[in-house]
Amino acid sequence: MLIRAAEPKDTARILDLIKGLAEYEKDLPAVKNTTAKLHDDLFVHNHCEAFVGLVKDEIIGFALYYTSYSTWKGPCIYLEDLYVEPKHRNTGMGSKLFDHVVNVAKERKVSRMDWQIIDWNEPAIDFYKRKNAVIDDEWLNGRLFFEE
Repeated sequence: MLIRAAEPKDTARILDLIKGLAEYEKDLPAVKNTTAKLHDDLFVHNHCEAFVGLVKDEIIGFALYYTSYSTWKGPCIYLEDLYVEPKHRNTGMGSKLFDHVVNVAKERKVSRMDWQIIDWNEPAIDFYKRKNAVIDDEWLNGRLFFEE
């Protein structure tokens, strides 16, 4: 197993994994991102960053994150998505990807790291609890959608 920073050549594969995650969450039609847009967001505009997890040179998982900001605490890392293909789960890859993002947060000396978990995803909830994460059931998500 190898974890490395995503490279431009990885973009199409990362988008495939994003679609795999959306399918797992039963919301594949919601994915509107494209390879070109994801490439620009990761490598041109630097809106986000990603790690990829590889086994025998095949990308089997990713973690995508960005810097957010808390008016109370200052800079934070937001883990947008962490996904490992189902056939490669329980191998430690998810843990390694998560730990790489945690290390970025520590290196950048941010005040916290945040992410969301869909409420029915018990395996993910259990995974994060094993990482000593606080799972907050107090805050509700607010969201506006802007169609292109």
